[in-house]
Amino acid sequence: MALKPIKVSQLNSYIKRILQTDPILGNVSVIGEISNLKFHSTGHVYFSLKDESGKVSCFLAAGNANKIGFELQEGLEVTVHGYIYLYERGGSYSINIREIEAAGQGDLAQAFEKLKNKLQSEGLFSQEHKKVLPFFPRKIAIVTSPTGAAVRDMLKIITQKNDIVDILIYPVLVQGPAAAAEISAAIDDINSYHTDVDIIITGRGGGSTEELWAFNEEVVARSIFNSNIPVISAVGHETDFTIADFVADMRAETPTAAAEKAVPDIRELREYIDTLHIESKRNLKMMLEYKNKQLQLLDPTVFSRDILSRIAMDTMRIDNIKDGMTERLKKSISDKYHRLYILKEVIDGADPKAILKRGYSVVTDENGNIIKDATILKDEQLINIEAAKGNVQARVVASGKE
Repeated sequence: MALKPIKVSQLNSYIKRILQTDPILGNVSVIGEISNLKFHSTGHVYFSLKDESGKVSCFLAAGNANKIGFELQEGLEVTVHGYIYLYERGGSYSINIREIEAAGQGDLAQAFEKLKNKLQSEGLFSQEHKKVLPFFPRKIAIVTSPTGAAVRDMLKIITQKNDIVDILIYPVLVQGPAAAAEISAAIDDINSYHTDVDIIITGRGGGSTEELWAFNEEVVARSIFNSNIPVISAVGHETDFTIADFVADMRAETPTAAAEKAVPDIRELREYIDTLHIESKRNLKMMLEYKNKQLQLLDPTVFSRDILSRIAMDTMRIDNIKDGMTERLKKSISDKYHRLYILKEVIDGADPKAILKRGYSVVTDENGNIIKDATILKDEQLINIEAAKGNVQARVVASGKE
């Protein structure tokens, strides 16, 4: 026997009670891909979770949404933990989410590499786009959480090193689905409305990959790249690398390192200025002494005495030059005379007449040819004999043939 008809609202109310009392549906975990993602102005998040053949609606309350460490986006595979809830008025059910997490680190790493390769191919990491940080910034903007340890550490270091620079704290969320948009908007806003800022530092303290994920979002990377003001990225610990680090004009290993690099040490500058002051005084004193000596030289008495002294020195130098030249000339004449004497001895020793004076004579034929071989002479041939003194003519009586 069928039950009497009931109202739709009664049916929905009954189904809701059944769902809420089911031990499995009251604590369910579901894995799927995000689609139809919507962020409400209240902070609540609505989306569908789907797989190859099914889809279920999901609701993430604002309080729980602020606790997650990564940005929700279309197509991201996640695991949600919550309970099944029936909306009686519409007769539809959804998963009310208590916790949500990315399906795995592998997915985050894949997303990181994909975005990194994309931005690198567009030239956002190129060194030629990096801006030089001013040596002495007048004003620094810090884009970070106003309540974290990072901002306290940066303020402490900057004020200890430099009590002149102004600091603008621009508070933003540094984790959660809304963090990337806030960081991006803050950088854009500073460029538009705080043009007196010389350096922007954006970052946060250490955390898990999910907690740092806002600094791996494309919207943050493009705001850093488009910033007219130099940006220092200071995210996490020394071993943490984010997309923001690659795009920024300078990467600091930690927020405290960013504070160290952003400003010069006033004490060191004062010591340097004191050194320059002492050096300048010494140089000025030396210059005054030099100019004073030049003025003294313009005095007629001093000038006359100096001229006479210079004349005496020049005279002495000329005498030394003259004596040196005289000595060199004498030595040169003596050397040449000695050389001529030796050449004369050589020439005299080679003179044929000198040989004749020693008792030798020169025999020539009628044509004046010197007779070196007596066997070529003929009988009755006329020959000439030249002695040291005089010449005689003779006739060959018997030739000296062998």
